[in-house]
Amino acid sequence: MTEDARFFAFLKDRIGLDVTSVGEAIIERALRQRRMTVKAEDQDAYWQLLQGSADEQQALIEAVIVPETWFFRYPESFVTLGKLAAARLTQLNGARPLRILSLPCSTGEEPYSIAMALFDAGLQAQQFKIEAVDISPLSLQRARRGVYGKNSFRGDQLSFRERYFTPVADGYRVEDRVRERVGFQAGNLLDPTLPVAQSAYDFVFCRNLLIYFDVETQRRGFDALKGMTHNDGVLFIGPAEGSLLGRMGMTSIGIPQSFAFRHKAEGVDESATVIAAPPAAAPLPVEPMPATKKPTPPPRVSNSMGFLAPVPFSSRPAPPPSPSPALGEAAALLDSIKKLADEGKTAEARHACELYLARFEPVARVFYWLGLLSEVGGDVTGAQGFYRKALYLEPQHAEALAQLAAILAARGDAAGARRLQERAARGVNKEGRNR
Repeated sequence: MTEDARFFAFLKDRIGLDVTSVGEAIIERALRQRRMTVKAEDQDAYWQLLQGSADEQQALIEAVIVPETWFFRYPESFVTLGKLAAARLTQLNGARPLRILSLPCSTGEEPYSIAMALFDAGLQAQQFKIEAVDISPLSLQRARRGVYGKNSFRGDQLSFRERYFTPVADGYRVEDRVRERVGFQAGNLLDPTLPVAQSAYDFVFCRNLLIYFDVETQRRGFDALKGMTHNDGVLFIGPAEGSLLGRMGMTSIGIPQSFAFRHKAEGVDESATVIAAPPAAAPLPVEPMPATKKPTPPPRVSNSMGFLAPVPFSSRPAPPPSPSPALGEAAALLDSIKKLADEGKTAEARHACELYLARFEPVARVFYWLGLLSEVGGDVTGAQGFYRKALYLEPQHAEALAQLAAILAARGDAAGARRLQERAARGVNKEGRNR
């Protein structure tokens, strides 16, 4: 086993991380950071320290995970939750409050979004309770504090901030009525003794986590999630994880862009939802939009556990201004695509991409956006094709490499994912040398 391989094995054992899904360079950077912090002479010295120190083990995990989330990420999921929760309460007929789980909860934006969505759907505080779990004590500390900066508020649907937050010196503090509905605790999905694993929840949120596991660990994770989801419950996942759940005995509830699944049952129509939505929609935290506009944010900036640094719809600057009207028009259209995509306006963004391809020479960025938009729509195979087109035009397009590698890893092609990650790392190294 190489020096780095033993650290990779440690992270896989502790948090289930498959290094091929994120690339060795990210782990190596975290290792260098921790070695410098503790002043370890070399890899062997740091390894010895790591083996004997629970605090350093946690510090390395914290260095690897980079929390990246925001309120009402994937808004349609919360719209769906509000409708299904009201129907579920009718079924329970006052027997007990709704039980909801958010895992991993990162810095708290997701569980607080759940609470706000349920309040806006007309539920009373005593009608639901949310459990929130994360492996990172630092993230949980921030979540309990409940104060958030502008990075946690994205898009133009921010009316919820006026209803549920109070301005403070360093941002916005979530109101006590929301905080009181969420209980935070440290834990690991793969730990069989995890307290929340002993119960079944009406609604479970676990999004953009298991795509970073290898196939066997994915199976363990999904088995755990299935056990935590009530037979009549709903599991909300990330856009790229649907194909994984289909192989694990769960099926979509059939609501577009909700990324919600239920247990498969013999003799049940696969197109039916697990819980019928009430006939009238309750008030929701995100203002309603026309039916042609599905407000879905970027599909996988990073997983909520934070294995990847942020990957926005486009991290590349727009082309510099040009005196040519055609070039200026192309640049304006590229800016428009980015804006629409970042706002979650997937239909409009896709139309703008098609317009660009019809009028101008193809560029990698447009195919990259089409790949992301396809993932949002659940078309992972189509997304894979668009990423490959982007790489044909720009072989070292970092974001396309990362997204395609994640898809391959999720489908069990660890070798293919590793090749793409190595290719991306070579591009990063070359860029550094050139600079």
